[in-house]
Amino acid sequence: MEKALASASLPFKLLLSCPSGLSPPQVSVAFDVAYDRLLHQDIELENSISEIWDQKVQDNKSLYNGTKFRYGGHNLLCGDGSNQDSHVCLHLGLTDYRTFMGTNLNPQWEKFLVPSEDDSIRCQHTSSPLGNGAIVETSDRKIIVLQRSTNVGEFPGHYVFPGGHPEPQEIGITSHQYVKDLTGSELINKKVSQEMFDSIIREVVEEIGVPASTLCNTVFLGISRRELNVRPTAFFSIKCSLESKEIQQLYLSAQDGYESTQLYAVSLSELENMTSKMPGCHQGGFALYKLMVESLKNT
Repeated sequence: MEKALASASLPFKLLLSCPSGLSPPQVSVAFDVAYDRLLHQDIELENSISEIWDQKVQDNKSLYNGTKFRYGGHNLLCGDGSNQDSHVCLHLGLTDYRTFMGTNLNPQWEKFLVPSEDDSIRCQHTSSPLGNGAIVETSDRKIIVLQRSTNVGEFPGHYVFPGGHPEPQEIGITSHQYVKDLTGSELINKKVSQEMFDSIIREVVEEIGVPASTLCNTVFLGISRRELNVRPTAFFSIKCSLESKEIQQLYLSAQDGYESTQLYAVSLSELENMTSKMPGCHQGGFALYKLMVESLKNT
């Protein structure tokens, strides 16, 4: 388990790589206001967040300012070197869609960045909501890939892995004040940690239509950050007990099938050929999965 180095030629950076995969007990969360976004000292830049959101709402009255978990870094513990003793603690705060639109998706997004080798410092002024993505392997050893609809806001027509975001509202978190009103921050941290795993199962079920009971062996692979807009995504590997042909049929009635136009079940080599048409963070997800495959070969 290691932090992976960035390359100037890649559209992504691997912030955290866990090649052997980490099970739920090996992934914890420190949820705290300390990991929220810091305001930028440039008042005009800060004001642009509201200006962008007001314009977006005027153009699209259906926009909703939902709360998201903000990625603020992590701690890595490797024990004696065995995978069973490895542990990651994710540092998460709160952010929202409005701030995401006004920082990460701001035409001036690079002005929010701080020159630093420390990623949490470099992105301290951005919303950086933590997304999630799943590399789902079928019982006939195929990987599931979706092609995004041409009607979506980001990367229309691109190939992606199923995914979305862990949701604070799913476990009753609406603000830090709400958490302060409860007793036992350790309980909250455990709930947020569980949501990291529950949410990716939920996204896979909603986007490809398979029953949750067919999904198992969910492991955390790491975090990839897209260099464009510095957007972070946590990736997981999930086994599905169904064959690819069965999944193709279930996909036709998937709850969130409107977000994509087609489902592909591909081999590892075929997937590699598709990565050039993936967003940067999903290319990073593929890199994390390849590291896991190589790790399994060496054991």
